[in-house]
Amino acid sequence: MTMQKTLAAAAFSLIAGAVTSFSAHAQSSNPPVPAHNVVLVHGAWADGSSWEKVIPILQAAGLHVTAVQNPLTSLAAADAETRRVLALQDGPTVLVGHSYGGTIISDTGTAANVSALVYVAARAPDADEDVAAVNARFPAAPARSGLVTHDGLTTLSEEAFTQYFASDLPTAQAKILFAVQQPTATSTFTTRTTAAAWHGKPTFYAVAKQDLTISPDLERFFAQRMNATTIEVDSGHLPMISQPEAIANLILQAAGRTR
Repeated sequence: MTMQKTLAAAAFSLIAGAVTSFSAHAQSSNPPVPAHNVVLVHGAWADGSSWEKVIPILQAAGLHVTAVQNPLTSLAAADAETRRVLALQDGPTVLVGHSYGGTIISDTGTAANVSALVYVAARAPDADEDVAAVNARFPAAPARSGLVTHDGLTTLSEEAFTQYFASDLPTAQAKILFAVQQPTATSTFTTRTTAAAWHGKPTFYAVAKQDLTISPDLERFFAQRMNATTIEVDSGHLPMISQPEAIANLILQAAGRTR
């Protein structure tokens, strides 16, 4: 072997070793402890029924599941309700957030009994971070074009909700979800968190590749910044409804379980 080939082989070996080392670190640092409980936090313009297809899968696996009814009136109110539910759990608990729910689990996931965090097409702010400024670095999602504001509360128009928010669901199902959408305070999108639990907890992320409410590239940014164990789901903004098996499997992984 020539000296040039020898050096090239050595360089490749070092690079490969570094990559292998990083990959192993990403998967094994702070591994999740086995958890018996799962707490699910829904996002904006939704309610706890967002998780109705994931819940029975988790229950069949032997997990105790609670869906928070996030009031959507303020981050403080949502945090308080989530902390109330967390305090009722007996032992290690996986905390899961969808969309705006990711902000809530970032703020409340520092609770001692939270064993792992799972983000589903979700925001994942750092402490005291201006999320609007982060959003501005990525393509604007079309769902925002249908934002309707009244008395400090926001909703999505029927067109925006069915075509963008629930983009990969059957029209009839999307219209049912539109009928029960919960108004969300404008302040929830700008209030900054006081904590970022993902700095100290095992973290998992499901990127929705066809998301029209949050840019998939923004989701990838959050996942990569957290060094999260990440899956990409071929879905719109509601993968827990359109791809419940994939989301349930990720939650089970975070709970240290297999089906």
